[in-house]
Amino acid sequence: MAQRQLKLGLVPTGVGGPGDSNRWLDTDIPLDASVNIDWTIDIVQQAEAAKFDLVFIVDSQFITANSPPHYLNRLEPLTLLSALAVATKHIGLVGTLTTSYNDPFSIARRLASLDLISKGRAGWNVVTSGDAGTAGNFSQPEHFDYDTRYRRAVEFLDVTRGLWRSYEDGALVRDRATGQFLDADKLHRLDHKGEFFSVVGPLNIQRSPQGEPVIFQAGDSDQGRDLGATIADAIFTHAATIEQGRAFYADLKGRAARLGRDPDRIVILPGFFVYVGDTDAQAKEIEQQYRRADQSFDQTLAEFGRAFGWHDFRRYDVDAPFPVEALEHARNSFFTQAKAITDLAVADGLTLRQAVERQRAGRGSPFVGSAETVANEIQRWFEGRALDGLNVHLGHPSQFTRFVHEVVPILQNKGLFRRDYEADTLRGNLGLAIPDNRREANPERRDAA
Repeated sequence: MAQRQLKLGLVPTGVGGPGDSNRWLDTDIPLDASVNIDWTIDIVQQAEAAKFDLVFIVDSQFITANSPPHYLNRLEPLTLLSALAVATKHIGLVGTLTTSYNDPFSIARRLASLDLISKGRAGWNVVTSGDAGTAGNFSQPEHFDYDTRYRRAVEFLDVTRGLWRSYEDGALVRDRATGQFLDADKLHRLDHKGEFFSVVGPLNIQRSPQGEPVIFQAGDSDQGRDLGATIADAIFTHAATIEQGRAFYADLKGRAARLGRDPDRIVILPGFFVYVGDTDAQAKEIEQQYRRADQSFDQTLAEFGRAFGWHDFRRYDVDAPFPVEALEHARNSFFTQAKAITDLAVADGLTLRQAVERQRAGRGSPFVGSAETVANEIQRWFEGRALDGLNVHLGHPSQFTRFVHEVVPILQNKGLFRRDYEADTLRGNLGLAIPDNRREANPERRDAA
């Protein structure tokens, strides 16, 4: 294998994602940044000029008045990424789509379309939806439980990948001399019948130069980690310390190896805010300044309930012991996150106020300092097998500019990060193989016509 290289992703959340409710007050950010395509194109083109591997568009389909500003008003991922596809040439285009409130044929077709439009740069962040309220937006009486969500996701992926392989390579002959457009022997129905889906196929679109979109996954529960180890090409995650990063890295890659997969073919990409200053001390001041300004205690308290099925914690005395009974509201939501918060509060005897303040403090970044310090710390995590790359959250634009112009060149000089793209596709740049598409001839091919 080629020398291991650091990967970089960009996560733009416009006017402010979780924990950043006041980011939109920064005058460097347009008031409509989350729906402003010109601003988004400019940011992504900056990332492409710096040779980033991908841009990652987060998404959910349920909001409350307490949702962060970016969540309240943002563009649908595949629509946005299709616009970015024609404004860029190399950077990967990754969007979040749920398996709980979509159907495989529609998702397979839409993602394959993006993959062709971008000439092989599409990626899919597969989620099962943690916001239980989403069910009410899709005519469902209640959200799927954990086990059902993950069983459905595995089958969803199996169907989607099967549809992406409807056409063998060379199936579309397009020979004007002979008048043959299709080699029918290379067109295949799916005829899938499973627990959740019944899909005939075939899909009416060819494969892209990278074969099919790259599969990303994010989930920290046992079910989520098993799903990632089973189906994902790359994993989005979070890690507050290098020890946490190493533990997740080893666990996920170990699960993949036990499933017979090559762990080196799964890319681990935790997300971070990065703060760069002229000195380490100045960078720490910048981080503290932004953390104080971007989210008040009251805003954090209002947003605190998202992991608990948007349970309203403002109903409690904030100086009383943490209300452990609130965990019941998280059963079909972000339960792993909610249980971790609850367990920590119980173990340390925290009040609700202290638990909320811990939540705010927990957003601190391990990558804070001068450009040299940040680059050295990234190198330590990378060489220590705590990550294969990092997703840089676009917080305040001035900090992203410093990262691109000051930190990236140091990483390049160290030989850790590319100076130019190695390939024209997202798979190629991530070092992933094109999925095999060999199929046996279909004796019922005329039924697919």
